[in-house]
Amino acid sequence: MINVIWLGMIVIGFVFAAVNGRMDAFTAALFDGAKSGVTVSFGLISVLVFWLGLMRVAEDAGLLRKIAKLLGPVVAFLFPDVPKGHPAIGYILSNMSANLLGLGNAATPMGIKAMQELQTLNPDKETATPAMCTLLALNTASITLIPATLIAIRLNYGSANPAGIVGTTLAATAVATCAAILADRLCRRFALRHRPPKPPAAGPPQGADRAA
Repeated sequence: MINVIWLGMIVIGFVFAAVNGRMDAFTAALFDGAKSGVTVSFGLISVLVFWLGLMRVAEDAGLLRKIAKLLGPVVAFLFPDVPKGHPAIGYILSNMSANLLGLGNAATPMGIKAMQELQTLNPDKETATPAMCTLLALNTASITLIPATLIAIRLNYGSANPAGIVGTTLAATAVATCAAILADRLCRRFALRHRPPKPPAAGPPQGADRAA
């Protein structure tokens, strides 16, 4: 779907440039955008490698395990329908820990693995479970203590204070996370109220008692 959206934007831009006679500006913007994308990508490599390496050191030192231990009760509250000790819990904890440190690239694989494990608990493979929706909401609006990727982008573009967004990012992501949790709780209650009743268990056939 994302590819279709980007293709549509490019086609629309091409059509408007052709109609207005600005194909030279369109071509220049196209190549400038490609050049900027490559430049930003190379600028992000060093910072992301540093933070991913730092995360590996923290993992080997046991810091991530301590963070996961602190987040354990929170995960149990947010995912009440996931059995304790299920493999999905470990991946959820790793995903949340990486997001806290602003390592979205490291959090994504853990989030995918968590979704795959949650799918094993899903009785209807075509419909997302409440736990899967909760994980998606938290992964999208996670509290971020250190926005490493944004700091890298600001540093790459010559910001005088690349880390100046830490406070505002923390506040914004905290509000977003609270809103995501509140919406998730409300949706869960709404789903429970409108869940169709279970069919009654089949009893003995009529006349069985009299036949006995």
